[in-house]
Amino acid sequence: MNSLTAESTTKLVDGFGRHITYVRLSVTDRCDLRCRYCMAEHMQFLPRREILTLEEMAALADILIARGVRKIRLTGGEPLVRKNVMELVRTLGHRIGHGLDELVMTTNGTRLEKFAGELHDAGVRRINVSLDSRSADRFAHITRGGNLNQVLRGIDAALSAGLAVKINMVALAGINNDEIEDMLRWCAAMSMELTLIETMPLGDVEEDRTSHYLPLDVVRQGLQDRFTLLPSAKRTGGPARYFEIPELRARLGLITPLTNNFCDGCNRIRIAATGTIYGCLGHDQKVELRDALRSGDAAAVDALLDQLLAGKPRRHDFHIGGSPAVDRHMSVTGG
Repeated sequence: MNSLTAESTTKLVDGFGRHITYVRLSVTDRCDLRCRYCMAEHMQFLPRREILTLEEMAALADILIARGVRKIRLTGGEPLVRKNVMELVRTLGHRIGHGLDELVMTTNGTRLEKFAGELHDAGVRRINVSLDSRSADRFAHITRGGNLNQVLRGIDAALSAGLAVKINMVALAGINNDEIEDMLRWCAAMSMELTLIETMPLGDVEEDRTSHYLPLDVVRQGLQDRFTLLPSAKRTGGPARYFEIPELRARLGLITPLTNNFCDGCNRIRIAATGTIYGCLGHDQKVELRDALRSGDAAAVDALLDQLLAGKPRRHDFHIGGSPAVDRHMSVTGG
């Protein structure tokens, strides 16, 4: 790849005046689990030649940081299955304090036992771990064969390494709704935060999402019968809205794309591992950056970013029932 140097320092602002300071960068579409709400059981993954190299991802990150991005979240698929991914983590870690405020990661936890210490050494201080059940059998069902103990060992390793851990739990009616309070109490006891997420209609997953859709307004109401939920001023740059629970000395996040649209304050764009960049999780509005990156044309990359922002939708169009909002699976852009 030709050398890329940022051409523009103009901030990333969309057509609605929203400043884009947060990028979710998928490093791979591959995953070692097959969560039922996220992926089909038999996935067709992309040829490796279509995936950006780690060097290309780092070069793109530098362009984005020059244009005002302050937070990068590495996602997948599962980011830690990408060969040599720690090279990218270390490279981006060197940008912290030099334009970048924070480098974080979302992981399914299966490889945290191996990589937790390296992540901390590279500058990562916070991770999100996707965990929808603490029942081994139920976890295996949701993930189509995942090993719960492997993930729990990874979480222990992350905490021991000094990483702040937030558990992301997709709330699924008839599957894990009876575990939510237990998960909240466990997270509080482990000094971890819990964020509950409504299922999102992305891609054909061979499952009926309607039957498992659980509005978080209902969950919140149920928790308020047991605990005090005080609205929190905490913001992490993402869509979660937080509540303090004094009885547990805990904090609970809710991500509600369906019951309470959170798009007005959107500060995010999402980059697939192919260099396709999306203005919205719930739309197919996108531009393709790979060719411009591989030609070494930073000005062309900037122009494509401007094109994306000019057309970034005001809000998503998620709804439960009928066809998915978009054809791509959640694993393409990491949620």
